[in-house]
Amino acid sequence: MKGGNAIDLTGRVAIVTGGTRGLGKDIAAALAQAGCAVVVCGRNAPAELPDGVSFVAADIREPDQARALVDHTIAAHGRLDILVNNAGGSPTVEAARASPRFFDSILKLNLHAPMYMAQAAYPHMVAAGGGNVINIASVSGIRPSPGTAAYGAAKAGLLNLTQSLAQEWGPQGVRVNAIIAGLMQTETADLTYGDAQAQAEVGRSMPLGRMGTGSDIAGAVLWLCSDLASWVSGARINVDGGGERPYFLDLVKGN
Repeated sequence: MKGGNAIDLTGRVAIVTGGTRGLGKDIAAALAQAGCAVVVCGRNAPAELPDGVSFVAADIREPDQARALVDHTIAAHGRLDILVNNAGGSPTVEAARASPRFFDSILKLNLHAPMYMAQAAYPHMVAAGGGNVINIASVSGIRPSPGTAAYGAAKAGLLNLTQSLAQEWGPQGVRVNAIIAGLMQTETADLTYGDAQAQAEVGRSMPLGRMGTGSDIAGAVLWLCSDLASWVSGARINVDGGGERPYFLDLVKGN
């Protein structure tokens, strides 16, 4: 057992995109604690990284840089077993006012980049005898996403991509799954949910009484990477605290 985790991934090598902050940093730390050598990427180096985690500067929206990141990982560690496509996000922009450039940029980060990374990782995972691709999706991809329509569309596409790659790559031992993250409490949660009081109210509206954290997502990642999930591929796993309460229920009650 590594670092308090019941799952041991000693000897495996992982890439976590966008792993320098937020959910990605927690995922990278959990994988390292489980015994993985972990490479994270971003456009700027962080001030510090968890033990067992190294950084490579890369803009994975560019396919050449995605391939270079994978090549660096292979050169440094000799193999690649796990890819977590975590990098993503979007500012709030009304759909009617979103420029073509904005729409393209959101799709490149949230849909194109995971495809570029998966394509680059695939032959190395096959060479290693199999591997795991985990796409971090969002509830925005399975319900309306007003204010972030491009983001929701990209995440919906990522869910379909997950199932298609699972079908194509399963015979080579590569499992592909998606985690549908719910309302998460990260260091930038105030930009979406408001101040601490507003976030607490949002948390109380959830069936499990709180918003999600990076450790919640990281736990699902560890399980998917383990032999416990050896027959799980093409899955969409909701990590959302039971889901958002339907708004009409409060309207019916006059709240």
